[in-house]
Amino acid sequence: MSPFFLALERISDLLEHKFCIYSDSMSALEALSHPQNGTHPLALDILCLLQSLKARDFHILFCWLPGHVGIQGNELADTAAKTATTSWQQPLPYADIKKFISHHVHNLWQVSWDLQISNKLHSIKPRITLWPALSVRELDVRMTRLRIGHTRFTHKHLLFGERVPRCNACHVDFTVIHILTECPLFNHHRLHFFKTSSPNICDLVGEHPHPNIFIFLKLIAFYPFI
Repeated sequence: MSPFFLALERISDLLEHKFCIYSDSMSALEALSHPQNGTHPLALDILCLLQSLKARDFHILFCWLPGHVGIQGNELADTAAKTATTSWQQPLPYADIKKFISHHVHNLWQVSWDLQISNKLHSIKPRITLWPALSVRELDVRMTRLRIGHTRFTHKHLLFGERVPRCNACHVDFTVIHILTECPLFNHHRLHFFKTSSPNICDLVGEHPHPNIFIFLKLIAFYPFI
């Protein structure tokens, strides 16, 4: 897979933003297409670099093609491919190394987070970035509980061995998402405060929370139980 990584490094220095990388390694392409928790570290490095390039508006396509065997020019193609594995060792300043490691670890974290699509917080915070805290600590704590979906009302049964609280109107378990976006009992209040009866959870408790979210929660009497 090292030719992929070196090719992407080369691409990152170019002005053109559209590229197609051809390879006869089907296994390598499949590893990049379906990353798992046990994915090879080099494949994760490639995915991290690819993700950073996409963030810079690069459009990179990977294509499989048959091996060079029996095709005219085989020797030239193989020679060119082998040159891509040559590593150049140059001294780097400590600050650059520290910056690279920090960026690399962050990208690995993002790749791992992207695989956790079943995590409730993932839909609210798909990108690993530092979000600003609310100026009032009490509100910041309650906002954090709403984002992770753990409140006194929805999870106190775990502490006291009680039954899961259920919505009598909808006959489903109470969750933060159900209370904020789904339950029809609060549609009128949602229309008044959010201008829609089915708002997106990210618009309510995302990086920039809706300015009326706490007013809404107090009006429906859920605020004290967060």
